[in-house]
Amino acid sequence: MSRIAPLLLLPCALSCASEPVATHQVGQILTPMGEILVWLHHETPTRRAAFIEFADAGYWDDYTFNRVIDDFVAQGGCPNTAEGFAYSIHLLEPEFTPSARHVYGAFGAGRDDNPRKLSAVCQFYIVQNRDGIARLDDNYTVYGQVFDGMDLVDQIVRVDTDANDQPLTPITLDVNVIEMTVAEIAAFGFEIPVN
Repeated sequence: MSRIAPLLLLPCALSCASEPVATHQVGQILTPMGEILVWLHHETPTRRAAFIEFADAGYWDDYTFNRVIDDFVAQGGCPNTAEGFAYSIHLLEPEFTPSARHVYGAFGAGRDDNPRKLSAVCQFYIVQNRDGIARLDDNYTVYGQVFDGMDLVDQIVRVDTDANDQPLTPITLDVNVIEMTVAEIAAFGFEIPVN
């Protein structure tokens, strides 16, 4: 009997060892200049779900970083138009949360000056000011945080631009959602927020 007992434990040991490792969905923005990785806040579920849906559909892959301002933001996605977002079908109610502020690397949703502070899913920005931009808090929805690639964002906001702050050489977007483990994310020095 003592010879059989270790063999009986072997299938359990193999099945326990093969359990999948938990992963998190992370925003990935690929540009000709490199990669940006974004943690998507669970505290803003509507924006998070919309970002994932748009990325999976390849929505942003025909767009660029279209407005870049040093010491302010790098903005990408659908361009600003004269009528603002008045006719956009992609407007969402604000999701302001005290834990998501406009700090360096904050990932937010673009909007025009509409009184309800509705923002467009089709447009995002990354805060590049190292001191943050507190005046935008509770006015624009932050729904993520860049945890790798801010050195790239620092380069993007310094490219040559026209009078509308649009890069003279287009910085194209390839936006995806990838799966990463806690260990892979932690390797970038980022601590996953506790919900």
